[in-house]
Amino acid sequence: MTTVILVVMCVVVGALELYAGKQSRDQSNAFSRRIDELNEQVTKQNNVLVTVGEQLTAELSRVKQDVLPALDDRLRRNTGQVEELAGLVHQADEYLRTQASRLHELEQQRITLAALRRKLSEVETSVRSVTRVGAEATESKVDAALDRLSDLERGGEEILALQRTLTRTLEDVEDVVAELLQFTEGELDDTVTAALTGRPRAHGDAVTATGRLWTRDDQLDDILGEMYERCVRASRLNVRFRTTEGADGSVPGSPERRRYFLGGQAAEDLAGTFTALLISTGADLPRNGLHDTPPGGVRRGLARVEPGVPGVKPARPPEDEAALKALLRTLSECSGAVAQIGPLMAVRTRDELLCAVLTAAQSLELESDEVFWDPVAATVRLRRLPSHQLWDLTGWAAP
Repeated sequence: MTTVILVVMCVVVGALELYAGKQSRDQSNAFSRRIDELNEQVTKQNNVLVTVGEQLTAELSRVKQDVLPALDDRLRRNTGQVEELAGLVHQADEYLRTQASRLHELEQQRITLAALRRKLSEVETSVRSVTRVGAEATESKVDAALDRLSDLERGGEEILALQRTLTRTLEDVEDVVAELLQFTEGELDDTVTAALTGRPRAHGDAVTATGRLWTRDDQLDDILGEMYERCVRASRLNVRFRTTEGADGSVPGSPERRRYFLGGQAAEDLAGTFTALLISTGADLPRNGLHDTPPGGVRRGLARVEPGVPGVKPARPPEDEAALKALLRTLSECSGAVAQIGPLMAVRTRDELLCAVLTAAQSLELESDEVFWDPVAATVRLRRLPSHQLWDLTGWAAP
């Protein structure tokens, strides 16, 4: 019996050892498979990292070869231009100080000449009261001296007037240089920002249109400039840069030619906007002493007027329409003027007020023929345009 029990126990122990060995082999195989799976995942991640590293290396190489050298070259070039403009401003400032010193000296000379003239007048009075001998000869000499002093004083006043004119001209030049520096600084900021962020440059403030303004009436020049810039702002444009010169290029005192460089709206968008505004303005033209009203009693900028209903007031027109009409009213008061805002061109002669919306090709043609500053020549050219581009507002502007 004891032997049987021992045999049974040996069999049980053997079975347990076999079972434990099988469990150990299964765990070992599962562990090996898990290690193989982890190795495979690590290999895949390593391949992905290698690919990303190669792409980053290629992108950094392209930036070093293409973007950074071009950016460095543009910065050096623009820095040189800014330094040159700063030098010009410094020279203009030195010249202004020199002219101010000369003006002060001329003022002192004028005061001295006036005092000398008063002294000679006193001497003349004394000589006439003391003796009558040789009075005529003495009087003629004193008169000659007084005439000479008067000539010198008039010459000094003319020099002072020239100095003041020169000072005003230099101040205008300084203003233009300051605006040019501000414009260049904005362009440089946009370029650097676009290069560092990798985004394309924003064109909302870029120069997209040009403008011109001229009138032969000096009394209306300031108010016409105000109405023009109000119309520019109402058209959602902003003045990026402006220049002013005399009619012959540089002569002070002659009618000024103003050029504007505008941004904020595309030329094709401006053409559609101004066409709609001129159609609305043309609808107000008088016919047989009355203003025709479209069907339904509605016109752009006007309220619907129902017959027999008292107390109905017309609505205020939109800002852009009101600004354009104010500009045209001011032009109608001139004896000769030209105003251009991008594709819009308005010309006033002594007898006519014409408006047109030009295409890009037509604008270039008129500019190459140099008729923008000549109201009569511009009127002749505008008369050749198709009827849908031209508005004769002579009757609209008539009182």
